[in-house]
Amino acid sequence: MPLDQSPPLNSLGFTKPPSQTRVVVAMSGGVDSSVVAAMLSEEGYDVVGVTLQLYDHGAALAKKGACCAGLDIHDARRVSEKMGFPHYVLDYENIFKNAVIDEFADSYLGGATPVPCIRCNERVKFKDLLETAKDLEADCMATGHYIQRKMGAQGPELHAAADASRDQSYFLFSTTVEQLDFLRFPLGALPSKDDTRALAEKYDLSVANKPDSQDICFVPNGDYASVIRKLRPEAAAPGEIVHADGRVLGTHDGVVNYTIGQRRGLGIGGLADPLYVVKLDPERREVVVGPKSMLAKRVIPVREINWLGDAALSSRETWEVAVKVRSTRPPTDAVIRPLSDTEATVELITPEEGVSPGQACVFYDPDSSRIFGGGWIHKG
Repeated sequence: MPLDQSPPLNSLGFTKPPSQTRVVVAMSGGVDSSVVAAMLSEEGYDVVGVTLQLYDHGAALAKKGACCAGLDIHDARRVSEKMGFPHYVLDYENIFKNAVIDEFADSYLGGATPVPCIRCNERVKFKDLLETAKDLEADCMATGHYIQRKMGAQGPELHAAADASRDQSYFLFSTTVEQLDFLRFPLGALPSKDDTRALAEKYDLSVANKPDSQDICFVPNGDYASVIRKLRPEAAAPGEIVHADGRVLGTHDGVVNYTIGQRRGLGIGGLADPLYVVKLDPERREVVVGPKSMLAKRVIPVREINWLGDAALSSRETWEVAVKVRSTRPPTDAVIRPLSDTEATVELITPEEGVSPGQACVFYDPDSSRIFGGGWIHKG
């Protein structure tokens, strides 16, 4: 080989044959991670499938449609058996409870609206599981997330998925540069979810038509309040529903039953104008309501920032970016005003409604698909 010619890279970016490249695939039992494992196995990689048991197995068996439940562990095992690679189930219940569930409960109790899937990626999948993958002497770890990893001038960069409707960047903003160096996301460049299901059919996987999970894995049917009441009984303490002008309009059976921006189910009918939850005050056990105009926020305090730009966050007084303040909303133009490398004030060009403490604020390059990281919205 000529001296100026480097060895070719395989599809995961390594200068060696797939058969000599070990990749741990985080398998939830769903179609996405199953396709990743089957695809890499067919390409000849040394695949090791790993599924995490994150909460009580007995309860999991009775619950369908959420990741990492008992039935999903079974589905992941069937895929590995069909494709002929080893599969392990790791008991991460204590880690998951300490790193994700307890904070979820405490955040709700504190009047915030947490996003536990982000914490799970940050503290469990991309931390403990990633370290396990290294212990297994893997070259990298692959997941079924819809996001892209691209090589830039200064190393790997995080980019939004090719299919904007499937993009999961909001839930992965806290991925660090060091983690990104070890992670791979083979589905991020696919044009649509239909392509993923077509691959599942191609590999004749039993999960080809399995529905996507909608719930947080430990919250059956999206009933957050019942989970919080079970974990923190004090969350059901009654209190008053108070108008922002000080009037007491009614009573409630627990702040945990309400979220910022909520309009329906307040139990205070008969008023001329609709009212929305504009603030939760757990210490006073008050649900504060007001007109829709009070929901609009322009200035957002953000902390615990994971910055993925090429220069340090604090190296400039301002950064012009686009931001997402909820997973279901498109990015909107904003200016970041750093207070340090991990804390900033974000000023939205156009005010947004329903900005809630506990949610993430994710930063995007307005001129490309690149993600510059993000942080957590707090009360300031």
